[in-house]
Amino acid sequence: QVQLVESGGGLVQPGGSLRLSCAASGSGFRINAMGWYRQAPGKERELVAAITRGGDTNYADSVKGRFTISRDNAKNTVYLQMNSLKPEDTAVYYCNAEALKIGTVTRMESWGKGTLVTVSS
Repeated sequence: QVQLVESGGGLVQPGGSLRLSCAASGSGFRINAMGWYRQAPGKERELVAAITRGGDTNYADSVKGRFTISRDNAKNTVYLQMNSLKPEDTAVYYCNAEALKIGTVTRMESWGKGTLVTVSS
């Protein structure tokens, strides 16, 4: 099993910045793609940003130019730098990882428990 633990959420004023972190742990797995999703009250969970092991990135249109996803493969950690935050960015942010069990073709998907980001004055 791969465990994901997010940190860095909180309350920030509109226009402010936050940096989320997500650390993956667990032996016997190779972490491939990692990403951040969010779910606002009354809405479905949506992809915010994703990054492959090689560093290719993908962003939701709503966050392009404001958010940056990055990762440290040695630490199995993914980051989300969020700038110019807007009230509509308020949501629970979830970390997601796709992992391959070493020595097999078994893939598994893991989710963190989420961290709340509130953008409000």
